[in-house]
Amino acid sequence: MTARTSPRLVPFDVLFEKTNRAWPAKDGITVAVSLFNYARFVSECLDSIVRQTHSCLELVVVDDHSEKDASVEVARRWMEQNSTRFDRLSLLRHTRNQGLAEARNTAFEYARTDPVFVIDADNQIYPRALARLFGPLQHREFDAAYTQIELFGDQSGLGYADVWSKSFFRPGNYVDAMALISKRSWRQAGGYTHIEGGWEDFDFWCKFVDRGMRALYIPEILCRYRVHGTSMLRTDTVTATARLKVELTMRHPWLHLR
Repeated sequence: MTARTSPRLVPFDVLFEKTNRAWPAKDGITVAVSLFNYARFVSECLDSIVRQTHSCLELVVVDDHSEKDASVEVARRWMEQNSTRFDRLSLLRHTRNQGLAEARNTAFEYARTDPVFVIDADNQIYPRALARLFGPLQHREFDAAYTQIELFGDQSGLGYADVWSKSFFRPGNYVDAMALISKRSWRQAGGYTHIEGGWEDFDFWCKFVDRGMRALYIPEILCRYRVHGTSMLRTDTVTATARLKVELTMRHPWLHLR
């Protein structure tokens, strides 16, 4: 199987944009929000971003052609009401549904800053999250930084995050998508790749391992993963596990998935 070496560009429309700073700040962070039929959650996600203690933020929301609810309208209204908080904020919409991986790739491609924080529109972050994650990438010591996650919603508890280690990835993924990632490293890894049924995050981190990239684990609970009926934890991935194990092992033969 041949791995993609560069992210694929897909068509999108710019539905809203406000630029308050002509050039990105030296310590700027872009928050990339992936949105798809999450009108009921997106405002809470964005509220958690606007409360960040890190001052220089840019926001890119990519709607993957939502049609079942008013996701776009809710996001646009929120942006209009909170536009002064950000150096730049943008609402993009894919002209047709492309999947989660491509929504993230679109946000990275559009980002003006090198550090990009990845979050889905049903999740949240605590106010100190981005400030704590910024240091390791500021001096280019690491390619990404991530924290422990808190499960909330239909299930409560802690995630499985731990120190970055190839051996820890062998039996399965333990690093969530919510992470601050260097755009340069994202590009070198070939971006996210669509995998039918999920596990795009696992594949992305494995590509980091393949290229000898490093990520720093910050052992604090700073990111919140919502568990609900339509989250990836509850839907596609569960029914496709056997096939996904085969596909990921073909992509990354050093994995030992059971």
